[in-house]
Amino acid sequence: MPSPSLPLPPAVAEAVWRGDALGRGTDTVWPSGFDALDAELPGGGWPGRQLTELLLPQFSLAEWRLAGPALRRVVADGAAVALVGPPKRPHLPGLMHLGLDERHLVWIDARTPSERLWCAEQLIKSNAAGAVLAWMPQAAPEQLRRLQVLAQSFEGPVFLFRPLAARHDPSPAPLRLQATIDVDWALDVQILKRKGPAHETPLRLASIPGGLERVLTPRVMRPSTMRPVAPVPAAPREAVPGALPGALSESSRAPQPLALFPESPDVVGRADPAASSASAVR
Repeated sequence: MPSPSLPLPPAVAEAVWRGDALGRGTDTVWPSGFDALDAELPGGGWPGRQLTELLLPQFSLAEWRLAGPALRRVVADGAAVALVGPPKRPHLPGLMHLGLDERHLVWIDARTPSERLWCAEQLIKSNAAGAVLAWMPQAAPEQLRRLQVLAQSFEGPVFLFRPLAARHDPSPAPLRLQATIDVDWALDVQILKRKGPAHETPLRLASIPGGLERVLTPRVMRPSTMRPVAPVPAAPREAVPGALPGALSESSRAPQPLALFPESPDVVGRADPAASSASAVR
């Protein structure tokens, strides 16, 4: 007859992690700025002392929108944010809406895979920044494993941006996410790997790039509501009296404008070609 199981001591029971529950994460986390995402991340935010791998279909589209809100708290304590090999020059006016300026950014123009890896290793090993953001289009599993080992002594978050094609490659990063662009300025985020149960349903996060919410009109903030309508029917063709069969009057030769939308859409930054052509005809 098996002996009855004894309850674990409270300290031990609290330290035990069960696979069907979210892990407690690390000792320090940074809120992501998205409540729905924080509810699915171990510890309730982006973790420190480990790698966070973000897979993207194209660089320079969603990195700052997803990781940027958490950096406001990082620089609030006077720490810097190190950028390793960003594909494009950081856009300072846009970053200022995230609370970042030139005093908080260290831009390292590393271009080759070996340069990016070496710079990331040195920054993490020396704990020289409050957060490290590294673009790694090419990285071997053993190189990522070395970064993960170093990150365990790094106090801030470490984000690795990698292409979507790396989804099926092995990675030692405890947290892996995939982000794609959706309509109406939204991000579709799927959690591929975390300390906890699998998360199958993607999260849809409202994310307007910094500063644009102040200048975009309600219609442009929700472009999916601007549905096209049927074109304006053309006027019947009238033959010119006394002319050859098939001849048309001058008025019938004028092009008829198409009503692409119920009303002219509000466009920021450039003129709308459909609206300008319709005004010219009128």
